[in-house]
Amino acid sequence: METFKLQEGEEYIELNNLMKILNWVASGGEAKSQIDEGLVTVNGEVETRRRKKLRSGDKVEYGSEAAIIA
Repeated sequence: METFKLQEGEEYIELNNLMKILNWVASGGEAKSQIDEGLVTVNGEVETRRRKKLRSGDKVEYGSEAAIIA
């Protein structure tokens, strides 16, 4: 499992941006379709909001990938 550290002063990162930064998807369009299809979970629940605000302690899973926000 990866750990994604928020930048100092940053309270959250949006789900679609996290997927791009971690190279889980090649583009924003791909992130959108994967999220819309219900293939991403946040804290064990299917998440379909592309701009879901992820905060410290949240766990994101996508296929065989997983990350925790720190």
